[in-house]
Amino acid sequence: MAKASEEAHEFTMEEAIQMTAPGTSLRHALDMIIAGHLGALICVGDTDNVLAAGNDGFPLNISFTANRLFELAKMDGAVVIDKDLTQILRANFHLNPDPSLPTSETGMRHRTAARMSLRTKAIVISVSERRQVVNVYLNGKSHELRPVAEVMAQAGQLLGTLQTTRQMLDRSLLRLTSLELDNYVTLDDITNVFAQLEILMVANEDLKGCLAELGSDGDTLEMQRAQIAGDMDDAYTLMIRDYARDSSDAAAREIRAKLHEQAISERLTTVFVGETLGYPDRRFDSVMVPLGLRTLSRVSVVREGMADKILDEYGTLQDLLDAIADHPERLDDLGVRNPTILADSLERMRDNQ
Repeated sequence: MAKASEEAHEFTMEEAIQMTAPGTSLRHALDMIIAGHLGALICVGDTDNVLAAGNDGFPLNISFTANRLFELAKMDGAVVIDKDLTQILRANFHLNPDPSLPTSETGMRHRTAARMSLRTKAIVISVSERRQVVNVYLNGKSHELRPVAEVMAQAGQLLGTLQTTRQMLDRSLLRLTSLELDNYVTLDDITNVFAQLEILMVANEDLKGCLAELGSDGDTLEMQRAQIAGDMDDAYTLMIRDYARDSSDAAAREIRAKLHEQAISERLTTVFVGETLGYPDRRFDSVMVPLGLRTLSRVSVVREGMADKILDEYGTLQDLLDAIADHPERLDDLGVRNPTILADSLERMRDNQ
């Protein structure tokens, strides 16, 4: 029973792309197959159902290596490999999926691969002998492996977009902090910042997709991506909680999903942002009062989770500023270490904007 559950593992396309990325043994085998001007059909995982959907072939049960897969691809038929890419179970295997299963593919090998991916939970890889193209199929959907140079060029462009957007966003967030400390943030101000955050997030997700395709060849770009976009995910969520009528984490996730969906299809407007945050009656120039979670999180003496506790006690950032100007020692009761430093930090942030 344990073996059956392992073989029934449901892959994601992300996992399939990672399996076939540069630097992996499977990708090395695929590169050799292409260089050898060969075609191939390879099934990975869900081996019980794969074997049930075909016949003949040679039972092997040998350890998987890239060289062995390349040599076996010289024969007709498919190669069947376990889900962990540890054993080659069958070679020269004739796949016979249900011909009534729908597919838009035209070539015989690709049609078979697409139908096998619908018939089973396996990752099915088809290498076209004539076109020298590799397609990965999962649940009837196809992903074509692109040349490394092509993916690298796109990743470089996306990294440039990410860097430029982050520079603009940093300036916008500095300005927003200044407006928050002066208590004069408008709905238009936060709409512009949300729009920039969405541009950054979309570029970041697209870049992560490219890096998944690049595998180990994208390690350097991944370090750059993480450095540029690493802390913006938390800043985005904190900013939503700062301005939403419902400041809970659950509400922030829902709001963020709505903002993302709108930003993908259309430009974010002040009307949409106001309604999504829970303020349908606000105009573009309406003043928005932030909680202050994002600003407090930038102060070194505020430990993780402490910002919520502080604002539960004081209400908003402005209430906090007003209260601690005269009585910073009140923060002692909340467990804030060095409350005077917190007060001084907020004052310096106000003065330095």
